[in-house]
Amino acid sequence: MLRYEMQGEIWVYPGKGGWHFVTLPAELAARIKTVMAGRARPWGSLGVTAVIGKTRWSTSLFPDKASGSLLLPVKASVRQREGLKAGDAPALTVEIEL
Repeated sequence: MLRYEMQGEIWVYPGKGGWHFVTLPAELAARIKTVMAGRARPWGSLGVTAVIGKTRWSTSLFPDKASGSLLLPVKASVRQREGLKAGDAPALTVEIEL
């Protein structure tokens, strides 16, 4: 398993649904894309496990054309459990099973 630790600001997608994301640092996103080459799911998503605080969940990283990076969606249940909102920048971990 590969583990990547970082800190990132939670932001809200301006379209429908109020989705909340963290944009991964570009250097880290490039490393993850290399490691996961050929393993993309629909829409180019990459299956991972994410951890914020004491909350661990299965999710996907999504490519973002605007930033050239990857986006980590942060579900409402995770934000509620961890007391987070848009603008907060929690420490987080992305784990990849190889």
